[in-house]
Amino acid sequence: MNTEQGKQGVINLVNFPQKAVRDVQVKLKELENGYKSWLAKQSWPVEAAVVTATNAVNGAAIGGLLGTLTNDLSSSLPTPPPQASLNPDAMAPFKQVQAVAGSPLVQARNFAVVTGVNAGINCVMKRLRGKEDLQSSVVAAFGSGAAFSLVSGIGGANPAANAISSGFFLALIQAGSYKISEKWQSSHRPPADDVYYSKTRGMLNELGLQKYAKNFRDGLLTDKTLPLLTDSALRDVRIPPGPRLLILDHIERDPELKKSR
Repeated sequence: MNTEQGKQGVINLVNFPQKAVRDVQVKLKELENGYKSWLAKQSWPVEAAVVTATNAVNGAAIGGLLGTLTNDLSSSLPTPPPQASLNPDAMAPFKQVQAVAGSPLVQARNFAVVTGVNAGINCVMKRLRGKEDLQSSVVAAFGSGAAFSLVSGIGGANPAANAISSGFFLALIQAGSYKISEKWQSSHRPPADDVYYSKTRGMLNELGLQKYAKNFRDGLLTDKTLPLLTDSALRDVRIPPGPRLLILDHIERDPELKKSR
């Protein structure tokens, strides 16, 4: 009895971390859903302010961490010559390098600005346009790029022009990545006519005959034709005798399909 109790105790001890992790995940999900529900009820200025602030905090945390990891790199950067400080154009390259490999505080500020501005503009655009699309994404990228240029001080002699060019550059990158992502998603999205073959696909998967799905498509044997299938119809789409018998037997045994006959 004591041995059994000991085993049960060990099992409970092993399962405890898993249960604790699941409980935490459930709580976090509840908090996330509650936050989203509360945010959806707010006016767009409040929502934009909250989204901007929360994303800026997240960006600052990421930037601070990266700044800590790259701290050695920034300390090894060459010191600009004294005469360069008199020429804004000569100082621009040094400021650009410092913006990318600065101290943790600098990186935290830069990431906070980029992520906060991007999220805030995206939020406003979504409210105004009622959707998230390429235009909204590009506008947000332009705004975050321009804000980064102004805050990081890499504008050189003409900060306004540099902010615009930085915004355009980031917007161009965002447009390209958006199109690539869109193309990838469309290539992995099931064809629109898949809705007409859902039952057929499920039947073939259940029978282990997935490779004959193309035969059904080529012969336009949709879900509506399943109750009407005959041996000759399956033979016409070049399905071998064995799979034909399995398919017809499955249809005969399926109460729903049998009822439709």
